[in-house]
Amino acid sequence: MNYITRSIEKRLCSAEKAFKAVLLTGARQTGKSTMLRKLFPDRKYVTFDDPFIEEQARDSTNMFMSLNRPPIIFDEVQRVPDLFRYIKIQCDESEERGLYCLSGSQPFRLMKNVSESLSGRVRVIEMSALSLREIQGDPFDRPFLPTMEYLMERQKTVKKPDNIWEIIHRGGYPEMYGNPNMDWQAFYASYVKTYLERDVRELSAVQDLDTFRRFMIAAAARTGQMLNYSNIADEISKDVGTVKNWMSILETSGIIYLLEPYMPAVLKRAIKTPKVYFRDTGLAAYLTRWMTPETLAVGAMSGAMFETFVISEILKSYSNQGIDYRYCVSYYRGKDKKRVRPDGQETQVESEIDLIIEENGRKRALTSLKFSAPPAPYPSPRPYRRGLFLSIVKFSTLTTLSPKTFFRRSRYRCIRRRVKAGSQAGSCHFRIRSRSVKMYRCFRSSRTAAEAARSKKYRIHYHCIHSS
Repeated sequence: MNYITRSIEKRLCSAEKAFKAVLLTGARQTGKSTMLRKLFPDRKYVTFDDPFIEEQARDSTNMFMSLNRPPIIFDEVQRVPDLFRYIKIQCDESEERGLYCLSGSQPFRLMKNVSESLSGRVRVIEMSALSLREIQGDPFDRPFLPTMEYLMERQKTVKKPDNIWEIIHRGGYPEMYGNPNMDWQAFYASYVKTYLERDVRELSAVQDLDTFRRFMIAAAARTGQMLNYSNIADEISKDVGTVKNWMSILETSGIIYLLEPYMPAVLKRAIKTPKVYFRDTGLAAYLTRWMTPETLAVGAMSGAMFETFVISEILKSYSNQGIDYRYCVSYYRGKDKKRVRPDGQETQVESEIDLIIEENGRKRALTSLKFSAPPAPYPSPRPYRRGLFLSIVKFSTLTTLSPKTFFRRSRYRCIRRRVKAGSQAGSCHFRIRSRSVKMYRCFRSSRTAAEAARSKKYRIHYHCIHSS
């Protein structure tokens, strides 16, 4: 099996030199054990997937620890929770760093034991499935930010995939790329079966696995949408409490991610329901029975899968740098936007921001993560959409310059201008092209001529071809 270099390797090596123990968590089949054995080939490797070793560690822990001295790798360590107490004793008795490298596939049980026994002694690192950068061998490792500086630097190493829908459909599990003989359907069928029989039974007393499988299918069909527990409960004929419990199982085992809403106190009309995203688009495609990349690209879920893929890539860019993104990403949806009718009356309309990234006290918004046109080999007739292989992302900035002056002073060249009719008369639409990277972008001013004259400020929105 071909080994794929992981972006998180640098963080793991630095943590191993700074802490006495390192804990690597993540979903099953993400490559945790393979990476540990690759980075530390001289260490003894012990896995508790072996029933004999697990029984020995449970029944005779003192003898087991005396026979397996550090530095050592313990895999699937959540199966022996009593082991953490003895690891704590060893860490307290020694001043050396990098004594234990631990890994496990059930973050909930792992973190419970770590917080009780190894607090302050262990560095916890989350490992995701393969990102697009890792699949392509791209060395760029900066976490995504919706800024022009980031995009210009990203263009230096970005690579266009031959068919992005093949990557979305295949997913990010290393086995799908390291083993050329692996069958897509056989892999995910085995993955779901193993997940149901091992993790679900261990994390919760779920007896009806067939119903839980239908629950997973219902959750996959709603990826990229706001989570409605009642709707799923009606579909699988279970109560809302059971659905919430099962949803927490999917989240703690690394199958889904719940994107929490942005809720400042002043936005009283904000929707407070989280959005659900599958962490792997290949698994979501298998559960919803999109069996080929071609049918997925033109199917009803193409937009949701595309948004799920982009969100997943952004989150991976943070987790691969060892950054806890759970408290710095959110979304917003609410009726705080006002629109003036032709008769002069104001009405409240729903506005949505697909992703809000908070960094150094600043909030950066991605207002649109929509699949607009099929990328190659399904080209769009519009010239500025050629070469699109991730998302068209809208950014906005506030400037005192008029749109014409704004683009004249920037490094972009305006190649088309259009004035809309109706209530937005006076707003200018630009399509410009970067001279340096020759990439098309669309710019729009949302201020009318009268508003601009009064405020002396223009809100400039620009749609940018984005690659995370």
